[in-house]
Amino acid sequence: MPALPSLRTAARVRRPRALDTGVGVPHVPMSAFVVDCAIYVDGRRVEGRWNPRDAIAEVRSRGEGFVWIGLHEPDAEQIEDIAEVFGLHPLAVEDAVHAHQRPKIERFDDMLFSVFKTMRYVAHASPTTANEIVESGELMCFVGRDFVVTVRHGQHSGLRRVRRMLEEDPEHLALGPAVVLHAVADHIVDAYLDVSAAVEGDIDTIEAEVFAPYSDFSADQIYLMKREVLELRRAVAPLVNPLRRLTEGYSPLVPTEVRSYFRDVDDHLATVAERVSQFDELLTTLVDAVLAKITLRQNNDMRKITAYAALLAVPTMFAGIYGMNFDYMPELHWSFGYPLVVLVILGICGWLFRTFRRNRWL
Repeated sequence: MPALPSLRTAARVRRPRALDTGVGVPHVPMSAFVVDCAIYVDGRRVEGRWNPRDAIAEVRSRGEGFVWIGLHEPDAEQIEDIAEVFGLHPLAVEDAVHAHQRPKIERFDDMLFSVFKTMRYVAHASPTTANEIVESGELMCFVGRDFVVTVRHGQHSGLRRVRRMLEEDPEHLALGPAVVLHAVADHIVDAYLDVSAAVEGDIDTIEAEVFAPYSDFSADQIYLMKREVLELRRAVAPLVNPLRRLTEGYSPLVPTEVRSYFRDVDDHLATVAERVSQFDELLTTLVDAVLAKITLRQNNDMRKITAYAALLAVPTMFAGIYGMNFDYMPELHWSFGYPLVVLVILGICGWLFRTFRRNRWL
């Protein structure tokens, strides 16, 4: 007669089959907004399909491991159910629902709440004709002693690859939820590096167009690029100081073993911040250069207009003098008077035209 399984094993077999926890007991069902829900013990994923309430109950009954649940654009009711299960702070929950928050890392009692702006470079044929350079999203991360809840807004910067990479390194994942926070921050900052490198190439292209001979480049595309760089700066600049605090022991949820990894992320973020600052200065210089070229072109046009006006003034002057209908005027009744006046007009106009051409007014 085969041996009966232990109570723990039997419970683990039954739980994935039934997602509810009993009549009258509230639970969080698995649905479209829950991307993944997993339990990790000693850095390895526990087999089975879990809902959030059963997962956190299993971890706390074991006394080890943690839960990582990923959410995508939950509404207020859905996030409130998750908040009830994990004990999330109401202020942080409100930020996670409404999104459009400033990047930050805050500490609420025994929980860390972080907001990251996700950035994606939008492929285009040329930066001189593009309507959009970068696309932004948002990612929130709740970190407790035995759980991680990630909330993503936007269609890019999914964490599937991050989760797979961590699962392939169980020794590192065994350090706890702070490792997930580091992996998320590292993933987002690496995307900043890629976006900044691509934007740098676009700025080089625009710079070449601005300073090309006889170019008629408009400042509109530079303003578009400045706006996109400003969006990138809004994602990077507010995150520098909070991320640096994590490397200095800002929260006990980040153990000493993980802080060194955050130093690497902080270094990459500082690199991106420097690049973005340089981009803004360079684009401001390019705007000034375009405006200077427009001013110079206008000055050239004004000089040409002035030169042609001077040429027209000579025959206008002679025509005005000899059109005054006086009886006694020099050469008025001389047969060679008209040819002489025409020759004088042509001579003066020719001399003026040659002078203007020599001075590059025409």
